[in-house]
Amino acid sequence: MKHILFLFVAFAISLQLDAAQVDTLSVFSKRMDKNVKTVVILPEGNKPTATLYLLHGYSGNYSNWVNNVPHIKDLVDHYGYMVVCPDGGFDSWYWDTANKDYQYETFITKELIPFVEIKYAIDGKRTNRGITGLSMGGHGALYLAFRHQDLFAFAGSTSGGVDIRPFPNNWNMKARIGAYHENERAWNEHTVMELTHLIQPGNLQLFIDCGTEDFFFGVNSKLHEKLNYLNVPHHYLTLPGKHDWKYWSRSIDFQMAFFNQCFQAKFNTK
Repeated sequence: MKHILFLFVAFAISLQLDAAQVDTLSVFSKRMDKNVKTVVILPEGNKPTATLYLLHGYSGNYSNWVNNVPHIKDLVDHYGYMVVCPDGGFDSWYWDTANKDYQYETFITKELIPFVEIKYAIDGKRTNRGITGLSMGGHGALYLAFRHQDLFAFAGSTSGGVDIRPFPNNWNMKARIGAYHENERAWNEHTVMELTHLIQPGNLQLFIDCGTEDFFFGVNSKLHEKLNYLNVPHHYLTLPGKHDWKYWSRSIDFQMAFFNQCFQAKFNTK
């Protein structure tokens, strides 16, 4: 953790305001039979060799990160890897569900990743990919990473809803997987907290953060405790803050420093 903080401080001192390239794409999903808007942020003047998939939260969309955190473009220029922000629907939670319009696990893992890597000529190794997100997207990032360790070597979450079960009537989750009291098994199968057994030793590097005034602080603390109990290595950071863009504008700095450290370590061990 100290190394990540050092990297962030070094970045803050040496920040150069370059002009990252921002592409807005329509990626066709055969599974959902629709186009899905996706923002891609590319470092200026450099061909990226790694990709961070960055997910939005409930009620958000593909443009949230680049619009609400403008300095994310400076982070991309500084670190040199690309950031991909797909639209995850108003309330998909990045699951595949019985509704054909909500197949976002398949979209990201089987449709978006190949599309991006072909279009931008990225080497399709799992060590070239990371995934993180905020709130619903934080849950989605860990959910997808835990279930698809063949695709992702690095994963994170900022203010993630990492255990959905304490919130059975919130954020339209019951419309996606049924009411909790009638579908407890489905809720267990769709919450990050109950998927930690999938983590293979040494297979995922993890970075989880949450604000101390966030309504998700309790479930993040419990996930941290569970990962410690299971001896799963991970970085856990708490900062003062609520569930809002003021917090995420700060936490993304630490998230992206972590992923840069992961990508650089991969290059240095070749």
